[in-house]
Amino acid sequence: MKNIGIVVATALLLAAGGVAAQAPNDAQIAHIVVTANQVDIDAGKLAEKMGSTKDVRDFGKQMVTDHSGVNKQAVALVTKLKVKPEDNPTSQSLKSGGEANLKNLKTLKGNAFDKAYIDHEVAYHEQVLDAVDKTLLPSAKNEELKALITKVRPAFVAHLEHAKMLQSKM
Repeated sequence: MKNIGIVVATALLLAAGGVAAQAPNDAQIAHIVVTANQVDIDAGKLAEKMGSTKDVRDFGKQMVTDHSGVNKQAVALVTKLKVKPEDNPTSQSLKSGGEANLKNLKTLKGNAFDKAYIDHEVAYHEQVLDAVDKTLLPSAKNEELKALITKVRPAFVAHLEHAKMLQSKM
């Protein structure tokens, strides 16, 4: 589980510009946003099926619904702007981290699954918010892209607070 957190942290540090890396451009930011949401959608779908408590299954369902909505908005915006999301090391790292998380979660059952899923959600949302605040918003040049990220930020905060509440019950 700690390895997955390291992968996510590394990906988001890359998004934050790292020591020698360049800030992402709008096409890369669009890809990072879509990839980060898809990672949470995939984990949420698994939690809907494998969560041992109603709270965890409901939280997973909420992640699928909310992050699917954000992705729809992001895809609509980049289509409107005629921007092609550009794959980049950050989005690749997020994707591989998401795959590693799913692989780990699929080996767990019951309370162990619930705890690992919620712990990951807390860490993931903290790191995503950090990247949003320190890199994605400051680096976005297109005002509509920046507005979309700003608009969805409160949902990420709410997800983090909800996940922390669930975590405190475990």
